[in-house]
Amino acid sequence: MAQNSAKGDDFINKEPLQEKKEAEEQTAAAESKQKEEDFGYGLYPERSSSKFKQGSIGESLFTFKHKCHIMLQVAMDTIYKDRHFSCEDCDGTVSGGFDAATSQIVLCQNNIHQQAHMNRVVTHELIHAFDHCRARVDWFSNFRHLACSEIRAANLSGDCSFVNEISRFNFGLKEHHQACVRGRALRSILAVRKVSREEAEQVVDEVFDSCFHDHAPFGRIPHNKKDAKFAYRDYENRDRYYANL
Repeated sequence: MAQNSAKGDDFINKEPLQEKKEAEEQTAAAESKQKEEDFGYGLYPERSSSKFKQGSIGESLFTFKHKCHIMLQVAMDTIYKDRHFSCEDCDGTVSGGFDAATSQIVLCQNNIHQQAHMNRVVTHELIHAFDHCRARVDWFSNFRHLACSEIRAANLSGDCSFVNEISRFNFGLKEHHQACVRGRALRSILAVRKVSREEAEQVVDEVFDSCFHDHAPFGRIPHNKKDAKFAYRDYENRDRYYANL
């Protein structure tokens, strides 16, 4: 009986060892699969981790990031911008536009006189360019596509910021931002399409909710620089979100 008892104890001792071995094999297999499906991300280790916290003094002093940002700015200044941006005289009712036929942003030099206005126009039109690349927008035949992009551009570019609305003497409390976005989108549509106001309003209403809540590529409405920083923080923490799905 003692011999049988020993065999039983031996079996009990081997069982957790077997489970541990199987767990290690599964972990190794998962790591191997991850390496196989790395898609090149292994070449950029700081995409998933960084030695220094972003924005820290250590990052500025002990890495090449500061130098990289300076060189990036110089490189951006040398880019031939005329291919994608064109300063032109326009009708007095518009400040800019996105030409889908040439993938070029038009900036109305006769209507933009302040840097803050230029910043908003460039952002507004870049959102149209983003939609053009991301969603294959049918600008000329699909009225709903146009309306959606105009809603997004008005919402995310700063067109309806509190400061801008105050400067226009537009005041409101309950859902004022939504009302502003709706009005700006409607105004843009009527400027570029020969349709009745009623028809434009109907299309805007049909797509408003889904398009207003589409905050790509920011992740949130960037009302100011602080919101923009929060949006970038959300981007940095995106892996935590997806890990909990």
